[in-house]
Amino acid sequence: MATTAADGNLKPHLRKNGVKCEHIGKNGYHNHKEKNGQGTGVASRRHKHEPFEQAPMYVAVLTYLGFGIVTLFGYLRDFLRAVGLEKCNIAQEREKQKDFVPLYQDFENFYTRNLYMRVRDNWNRPICSLPGPVFDLMERVSDDYNWTFRFTGKTIHDVINMGSYNYLGFAENNADFLKTVADKVRQYGVGVCSTRQEIGNLSIHEELEQLVANFLGVEAAMTYGMGFATNSMNIPALVGKGCLILSDELNHTSLILGARLSGATIRVFKHNNMQSLEKMLKEAVCSGQPRTHRPWKKILIVVEGIYSMEGSVVRLPEVIALKKKYKAYLYLDEAHSIGAVGQTGRGVTELFNVNPADVDVMMGTFTKSFGASGGYIAGKKELVDYLRTHSHSAVYATAMSPPATEQIIRAMKCIMGKDGSTEGIRRIRQLAENAKYFRSRLKEMGFIIYGNDDSPVVPVLLYMPAKVVAFAREMLARKIGVVVVGFPATPITEARARFCVSAAHTRDMLNQVLDCMNEVGDLLCLKFSRRKYSPQPDLCDETDFELDS
Repeated sequence: MATTAADGNLKPHLRKNGVKCEHIGKNGYHNHKEKNGQGTGVASRRHKHEPFEQAPMYVAVLTYLGFGIVTLFGYLRDFLRAVGLEKCNIAQEREKQKDFVPLYQDFENFYTRNLYMRVRDNWNRPICSLPGPVFDLMERVSDDYNWTFRFTGKTIHDVINMGSYNYLGFAENNADFLKTVADKVRQYGVGVCSTRQEIGNLSIHEELEQLVANFLGVEAAMTYGMGFATNSMNIPALVGKGCLILSDELNHTSLILGARLSGATIRVFKHNNMQSLEKMLKEAVCSGQPRTHRPWKKILIVVEGIYSMEGSVVRLPEVIALKKKYKAYLYLDEAHSIGAVGQTGRGVTELFNVNPADVDVMMGTFTKSFGASGGYIAGKKELVDYLRTHSHSAVYATAMSPPATEQIIRAMKCIMGKDGSTEGIRRIRQLAENAKYFRSRLKEMGFIIYGNDDSPVVPVLLYMPAKVVAFAREMLARKIGVVVVGFPATPITEARARFCVSAAHTRDMLNQVLDCMNEVGDLLCLKFSRRKYSPQPDLCDETDFELDS
């Protein structure tokens, strides 16, 4: 298959992706720790077993029962609104627009109207201070069951922040640390008001891109002003019709949107399941495109470094082995892993000690570990040069603001030690220590938690909708700010609280949170785990004799 210049670095000279179908074997039996991944022939040296413990059966039954009850009451309330016995607060078309195509689909808003609205006070809470390890909240109340809020004029002070992605604590207001940022504001102002291709390409943008490339150990990098758009606008520039995207089922919405906008065929494999991924790769190589059976122009595997809702870490060595075996390409989203894992904060490539050159497209954001905004794409120079002229984010989007750019530069230099201090390494080590301590204590208490021990994202399973709401309110009453997530953002039976640990959290802060967790866990009966946790590492692994079907 011929390669064109417009395809950049992602179009190979391959026949059926360079793999002969008769050389593709089955995985056979596999070990539980490397679940569904032994067929790659690569052992994940740093990949620890990530248990996804199942709750007792009665928890699942009560969860479905709870959703059933609130749904029935929702229909009852809709009936009362329809007959005029209850005030209708939902948005509706005006009477003279009744014959128009409706803007508001009544049934589609059922969940928001009758379920979410009753618990809306647990989200979108207004913060009136720096969102550091502690923050202040503006107190608000509702007189109409959360349809509207009013402020009381009071402030809830010193709430411990367990929800922000401030992994390394760089979202700070220390004047000494932010001096260079203030200097850049005086020099460049706060906005560029132009795209990079017009008159918005500043010298600090060039400096940042070179710094990112050096930090990641790749040839080149390009930065963007918005992390979400880094995914959603660049994936369509890399693949299109006649290409195949293999996407992890728990990928972020920005990756899903980018894949849909690309026009490529999308197939979803089970989360971190190498057997499922290899089965799809095998089928794609052997069968080609539907109906015509022509070889796919490209096969792009899309994964995340750390999955933000599960806290799990990608099985990178195994994914790389499969991508090499089947001559596919790899797109790695390190939004939550860059800066947060690895001995020097260089993400999952450093965590697993793999060569960054084995990842075709490295993506990350500056909104978490770096305390700023925006994102980057990094890899070979040909790839970056191609995106500079073909990416919608590069051609049409306004360039990153100077203060945000300088904030990223000063944070990255701190991590790399280029500021002449060891503060960056200290923060990375502190984050790893805090994450392991917080996870181990929660396990000892009997909570069911998901994810990898190296991950600063710690999901605590709550399951039942009423307990999700009660947990958030009880924790706030104890001055602990938490993020709770439920259906449809998670499976209906797996509602959870998502804790994000930071290097800025002190041991006293974590102990205070853990004491409150222990108290609320007993109050609401949230300690569902049936496993006996030991802080000592496992001496052997369980064996799973699942067959490749």
